[in-house]
Amino acid sequence: MSVAVAASSSAPTMSGLASGLDWTSVINQMVAAEQAPETQMEAQQATLKTDGTTYTTIGTDLATLQKDVTTLMDPSFFESRTASASNSFATATAAAGTPLGAYTFKITKLASDASWQGHTAAANPLSNTDSLAGVTVAGAGFANPVTAGTFTVNGHQITIAGTDTLQSVLNQITAATAGAVTASYDASTDEITLGSSSAIVLGSATDTSNFLQAAQLYNNGGDSITSASALGGINLDKVLSSSNLATPINDGGGGDGEFLINGVAINFNASTDTINSVLQKINDSAAGVTATFDAANNQFQLTSTTTGDVGITMQDVNGNFLAATGLSAGSLQRGTNLQYSVNGGGTLTSQSNTIDSSSSGIAGLSVTAQGVGSTAITVQSDTSPIATAIQSFVTDYNAVQNYISSQTATTTSSSGAVTPGTLTGDMDAEGIATQLRQMTDANLPGLTGAVQDLNDLGVTSNGNDNTLSVDSATLDAALGSNLAAVQQLFTDPANGLATQLNSYLASTTSTTGLLATKEAGFTQQSQAIGTSITNLQNQISQNEASLQNEFVSMEEAISTINTQKEYLTDFFNDPAFTSAAPATADIASSSSAGSSTGSSSSSSATG
Repeated sequence: MSVAVAASSSAPTMSGLASGLDWTSVINQMVAAEQAPETQMEAQQATLKTDGTTYTTIGTDLATLQKDVTTLMDPSFFESRTASASNSFATATAAAGTPLGAYTFKITKLASDASWQGHTAAANPLSNTDSLAGVTVAGAGFANPVTAGTFTVNGHQITIAGTDTLQSVLNQITAATAGAVTASYDASTDEITLGSSSAIVLGSATDTSNFLQAAQLYNNGGDSITSASALGGINLDKVLSSSNLATPINDGGGGDGEFLINGVAINFNASTDTINSVLQKINDSAAGVTATFDAANNQFQLTSTTTGDVGITMQDVNGNFLAATGLSAGSLQRGTNLQYSVNGGGTLTSQSNTIDSSSSGIAGLSVTAQGVGSTAITVQSDTSPIATAIQSFVTDYNAVQNYISSQTATTTSSSGAVTPGTLTGDMDAEGIATQLRQMTDANLPGLTGAVQDLNDLGVTSNGNDNTLSVDSATLDAALGSNLAAVQQLFTDPANGLATQLNSYLASTTSTTGLLATKEAGFTQQSQAIGTSITNLQNQISQNEASLQNEFVSMEEAISTINTQKEYLTDFFNDPAFTSAAPATADIASSSSAGSSTGSSSSSSATG
C-alpha cells in the first residue's frame, strides 16, 4: 500500500520557520566578515584624499611664492623712482627708469582754457505792450517765476495770485500805500520802478511771495527803486519753442534740429528738448567743450575741456539753435599755452599745465605747474617697494617651509605614542623643502656686484629650521648703497636668484610637474580602490543572495518532510486503520491452516 504526501502550498522563507535555525543571522555574520576589507579600503581612500589636499595646499603656497619671485625677477622693478618738488609751484611724479638727478623748472606762464563767449541772448520783455493789462504774473516771463502769496511795501501787505495781471499788481502797490508809492513798468528797458516822495521800505519777514525778488526790486532806502536789470528771462527748463528767447528756436520742422560744435553733431527737437537738455547733450558729447548759461548776463558760453591756445568751431545745420541763443554771434577768448624752461635752457611750450617727456625730453618725468615761479625737482630711486617685495618673498617662503614641516613631522604624546604627519616619509614633499633651502642658501656664481647672496641683504636662516628672517637695517643699507648689485642678485638672466627660483617653481607647479603628478597618482589610486570596493560589494551581494536561496531551499525541503510526517502520523493513528488490523490477521491465519491440511491429505493418498 503506497502513501501519498501533499506538497507544501507555499515555500517558507522566514529564517528558521521550519528548521529552527536562525540562518539570517548566520548570513549577516558571513557578509560582515566579507565586508571587512571594504572598511580598510575606504580608510586608504580617505588617506589618499588627505594626501591630495595637502599637496594642493603646497601648490597654492608655491604659486604665491612664485608671484613674489616674478616681481623680483623684473629688472624694471628695481628702477622705481620718486620725485619731489622744492616748493608749491609744481608737483612731480616719476615713472620707473626716469633718469636720476635734480632739475630746475622755471614756469613763466600757465596754460589756460579757451572759451567762446556768446552774444547776449535777448529774452522777450515781460510784455510787448505798454499797458500790461493782458499779462498775468505767472505768464509774464520773469527770469525767476513769481510765486503767489504776499509781499510788503512800506509796511502794507499786498496779496497776489498767479492769475493777477502784472498791471493789477502794480496798481495794488499804489492802492495799498494810498498813493504814497507809485509803480510803473518801462517796456523799453523791461524794468519796474517804484517812486515816492520819501524813503521806500520793501519786504518783511512774513512775506510769502517772491514778487520783489523776481522783479529785482531791492530796498536801497531811497525814494526811487528800479529793477536791477531787465526782467524778462530765458526759461531753461521749458521746451525750446517756449523758452522766452527773443528769437524763437526752431528745428527746421519735424524735430530734426542739428548743429555742429568742433565738428561733432548735436541733435535737438524744439518741441521736446529744453535748453538745459541741449546743454547737457553738448557736455556729454565728444565736442570737447563745456556748455553753460550765465543768467546774470543772459549769455551762453562754451569752454574748452583742455587747456591751450586752441579754437572752437560751430555751425547751425538744421534749425537755428546757435543763432537764437547768441552763440554763433559770439567770439573766441583764446587760451594760453604753458611756457617754461629747464635748467636755464630755452623757452619750452606745453599745451597743458602738466609737462611730460614729449615737451621736456626727460623720459618718465611728469611735472604739473601750480603757479608762476621756479622749483627744483629731485628724482631719486624708490627703494620702499623693493624692500616690501623682499619682505613678502621671505614671508611667503616661510609659509611654504612651515607647512611642509608641519605635514612631514611626527609628534610624540606624553605617554610616548608617536603620531606620524600626513606626509611623514614622503620624500617628494621633503625634497621641495630641501631644494628651496639650498637655492636660497647658495652663494650665486657669476655675480660681480657687492651683493653675492641673501646674507648680504640681511636675509638669513634662523638655524633651527628651513625658514628665513630679515634684518631691516641691513636690507635698507644694501638698497641705499648697492641697488644695482641687489638688482643683479635677483634678476641676472643666468644666475639670478629670482631667475632660478622662478624656473624651479614653474617646473614644479606646471601641469606636468611634480605636484600635478602626485595629485594625479593619488586620484588614480583612489579610483582603483573605488573599483575594488564596487567589485567586492557586487561579489558580497551575489554570495548573500546565493546563501539566502540555499537556506530557503533547505527550509522548503524540511517543510515538505514535516508535512509528510504529519500525514503518515495522522494516517496510522486513524481509528479506522487500527480496527481493521485484527480481521486481517485472522484471514491470514485461516489461510495458513487450510493450506496445511490439504497438503497432508494429498500426502497420505499418495502413500
